[in-house]
Amino acid sequence: MKKDVSIRLLSTQSDGNASEETELMSLGTLEMTDKGYIISYEETEATGFEGSTTSLEFFNSNKVVMNRRGSVVSNLVIEMGTKHHCSYGTPYGEFMVGINATRVDSTIGSSGGVLSFHYVVDVNSSYVGDFDVSVEIKPSGIVS
Repeated sequence: MKKDVSIRLLSTQSDGNASEETELMSLGTLEMTDKGYIISYEETEATGFEGSTTSLEFFNSNKVVMNRRGSVVSNLVIEMGTKHHCSYGTPYGEFMVGINATRVDSTIGSSGGVLSFHYVVDVNSSYVGDFDVSVEIKPSGIVS
């Protein structure tokens, strides 16, 4: 069953020298599945992916799959204990990246909660950056 929710997404990207923080407030959906939960929302100009829909599928307590469809296409698998090679689309082109999760935490339930995860990205085994993402979910109409 899908529920309309308010989403507050905070993403911090660091390359070891500088960091950049992006905050997105959006309406979206929360859906319970046999394996976990799916959070879906529309991207905006603020994130650089306007015209795309992103879904975050949370499995058990150690895996998040981030799919982005629309103006760009990405499929990232963030899973504790496993390095994944994934397709990452940007407005400038598509790249194959390595993804190593260092943390995946969730308090997501049928009425909302917080999903947070941290991962390290590399291209051809060369460090690109650290990414820290926190997604707060509340019943629709409640935005912090």
